[in-house]
Amino acid sequence: MKMSRPIRRSLIGLLLVVFLYLAGVFAFGWATDWEPEQTVKLEPHQFLPITILSDSVFRFVTWNVGFGGLGAESDFFYDDQGMWYSGNSMVHSPRPLVEKNLRGALDFFQQKTADFYLLQEVDVSSDRSYGIDQYSAYCSTLSGYASTYAQNYICRRVPIPLLEPWNAYGKVNSGLATFSRWHPETSIREQLPGHYPMPDRMFQLDRCLAIHRFPTNRGKELVVINLHNAAYDPGDKIKAIQLPYLRDLALREYEKGNYVVLGGDWNQCPPYFRFDTFMPGNTQGYEQGNIPAGFFPDDWHFAYDATQPTNRKARDPYKKGETFVTLIDFFLVSPNVQIKKVQTVGQDFQFSDHQPVWLEAELN
Repeated sequence: MKMSRPIRRSLIGLLLVVFLYLAGVFAFGWATDWEPEQTVKLEPHQFLPITILSDSVFRFVTWNVGFGGLGAESDFFYDDQGMWYSGNSMVHSPRPLVEKNLRGALDFFQQKTADFYLLQEVDVSSDRSYGIDQYSAYCSTLSGYASTYAQNYICRRVPIPLLEPWNAYGKVNSGLATFSRWHPETSIREQLPGHYPMPDRMFQLDRCLAIHRFPTNRGKELVVINLHNAAYDPGDKIKAIQLPYLRDLALREYEKGNYVVLGGDWNQCPPYFRFDTFMPGNTQGYEQGNIPAGFFPDDWHFAYDATQPTNRKARDPYKKGETFVTLIDFFLVSPNVQIKKVQTVGQDFQFSDHQPVWLEAELN
């Protein structure tokens, strides 16, 4: 059956509108794409006197706080529907949930004392968290700590879901926040290598490390590295570029005699750890790669709590025993750092799609 001329014209007109819209989206993304420098000095936002560390035992917490938008009640459209439309999934969690999640994180910091907090996905001015300056809120609660902020996600407008421009993810300004009971001698943001393919690259995170150095009374430095490696990375292709860079940097520091502690959201399981450990055989279509066995020297040690998950998948709101969970948040320490205790702080994912991991370690 032949299509009538008016229908043909309407269809061509519709396709032209869609084409012009998508072209405009990508042109705007290209023109406003943030390209950070390789190395940037981080200026502390809260100052303490520079002190030579005399203690030997330190407590660390790493936690991806999920920008306040991925508590137990929330799902995330990208994990469910993909980039084109939202379906019945959330693009933005309602503001009361974001505020609830932020309060939960602030309460946690008051209850679980640590010497160092390594936080990922901390928003300062993002549409997904209603412009709430979460970093300032954390600084107020952790007022006795030195703090730095390393931006890793600046985008004027994330256009997904692409077929719902009225419901777009919008502006994002987010990064890694690090808090310490001592003032770091130096702090830098170090850009990680590896890029997403175009056009995704314009709207994705620019992954980085936040590297902090603390002098010790042993004449060496304690080097604390906050990290958040690539996600949405089929086949771990980008992480295969990031990991050698991370390993070489860590080994260089250890060869100087320094103590090295890396913590964060690796978006991979530790070596040998089965990604479906907590739900064997019930993978629900998910896969999670491992850091390759032997990739780091044998005398380097991964610190994680194998009895509890650190990450839940956000295709649907969280239901204990039903939602797929795994372990991708942990620490790695150099041979001169002894792991004394490590524990995942179980929260039933009430405030984020990740759970905090607490480490007690001793410098040898």
